[in-house]
Amino acid sequence: MENFASPARPIVANMMAAAAAEPARAVAFQGAPGANSHIAALEAFPDGLPLPCFSFEDAIDAVRDGRADCAIIPIENSLHGRVADMHFLLPESGLSITGEHFLPIRYALMGMGTLAQVREAMSHPQALGQCRQWLKAHGIAPVAYPDTAGAAAVVAELADPGVAALAPPGAAALYGLEQFATDLADAAHNMTRFVVLARGAGAPSGDGPFMTTFIFEVKNVPAALYKALGGFATNGVNMTKLESYQRGGSFAATEFYADIVGRPGDPAVDRALEELQFHTKWTRVLGTYRQARARP
Repeated sequence: MENFASPARPIVANMMAAAAAEPARAVAFQGAPGANSHIAALEAFPDGLPLPCFSFEDAIDAVRDGRADCAIIPIENSLHGRVADMHFLLPESGLSITGEHFLPIRYALMGMGTLAQVREAMSHPQALGQCRQWLKAHGIAPVAYPDTAGAAAVVAELADPGVAALAPPGAAALYGLEQFATDLADAAHNMTRFVVLARGAGAPSGDGPFMTTFIFEVKNVPAALYKALGGFATNGVNMTKLESYQRGGSFAATEFYADIVGRPGDPAVDRALEELQFHTKWTRVLGTYRQARARP
């Protein structure tokens, strides 16, 4: 808790105590109270007890250690792309993806003094990227911080009118700041997708449609990716996301993160995954879960 700025610590302490009393209801999230992940936790789990964690690793550890039933983690944004490190943290966590949630994102610039005094805006790199054009137009320099609402707490602690925070509007009231401007994102469709991580995989219940997330490493041969993905095309399986990333700095082989519509047990999905396994070094399913938003 010491990592949080002092204005956030009493709120964090109360939330941690409530979660500790009922860990089966606790939902871990990264950030200070008032962060977008906090809002997502409240929306996705109205009866849950949000548990603030300073880092993504801390949120994952809270689930692994049994201090929370699940964690809700941002994985991608419609304006700024994927959230850094998620492709490494998810497979290494030992947890399964059991759900997803989409959150429309709104930001406000908040601080002490007036907008004319602001020289710097502190926030998470994702938030700064999503509002890059607005900040540039107003001559405000971005300053990276691990969390949006946490930046608001730091600004309240600094009490420097030259330093503002870019955070969800509700954080201003939590930390006693003035809102200078709202709805600052560079596009109106600003949306973040979150995934829910839990210890037990479990088969998703109810009617679909379902999503399945998996990772794989292609063989280091010509047309490796083309061959690996052929089964999804021939079996009519819709792949809604495919991203590459390098591990270990070798540049010798590429790993991929993918989402498809459907689940193991569907004949078409089973055939596609079987063909994928034949053409890759390894394949690992991270989770199957109900869609929170329809894919075309």
